[in-house]
Amino acid sequence: MTVRYGDLTVEWLGYATARLETADGLVAYTDPGRYGVLDDYWARDGDLVVVTHDHHYEPDGIRSVAAADATLVIYDGVDPDRISRDVEPVADLAADYEVVRVDETDRVTAGDATVWSVPAYNEPDGPRARPDGTVPHPEGFGCGYLLSLAGTTVFWPGDSDALEGFAELDVAVFLANIGGGVVSDRHEAADLAERLDPELVVPIHYDTIETLAADGGAFAADVASRSIPVALDERSANQ
Repeated sequence: MTVRYGDLTVEWLGYATARLETADGLVAYTDPGRYGVLDDYWARDGDLVVVTHDHHYEPDGIRSVAAADATLVIYDGVDPDRISRDVEPVADLAADYEVVRVDETDRVTAGDATVWSVPAYNEPDGPRARPDGTVPHPEGFGCGYLLSLAGTTVFWPGDSDALEGFAELDVAVFLANIGGGVVSDRHEAADLAERLDPELVVPIHYDTIETLAADGGAFAADVASRSIPVALDERSANQ
């Protein structure tokens, strides 16, 4: 299913991968790949690709969506040597694309798009904290992104709790992370949506794997009850 917001289209391809396209043909992707969601996908039409952290770094997925002149915005904490999967180094991607490494508070201009990175993590005293005090996504491990595409702001928080600071962002389209377990669950994401007050909420990053099982319909009903427009793509959720 393709969701439309003004001149912007949004399509969730599964897991953390969303495809965003403006009326002028600018195409951006969030965290492409993993768990088979792009196995039969070879669009190579992405002008902009953003990667939030190690768990979402999948070079094969990046190569399947990135155009020849794409800009890849990759969090500087992404470290292929630390990833247990067999992935190619970022330097190999830099040989074929423009790669920009960012910290948690950077701003990047890529053609007609602007990208801001924002801190994103599990709070050490929050619901994702383990008995030993550690969390799956500690501060500094990854980031989220605010994208401005043809004047429309799109927020993808990456793998994070629903942090209080997110509510300060000016967001038109909120790609809500609702999987729970290691990220915000549907209740926390709905509360964040109310604080953000976006023009549209599109839930992603759930049901692709068992760890991220969530009730997308219940989330959509919750958000809609708060008078916030929401679009649900259950086809992608079951991929």
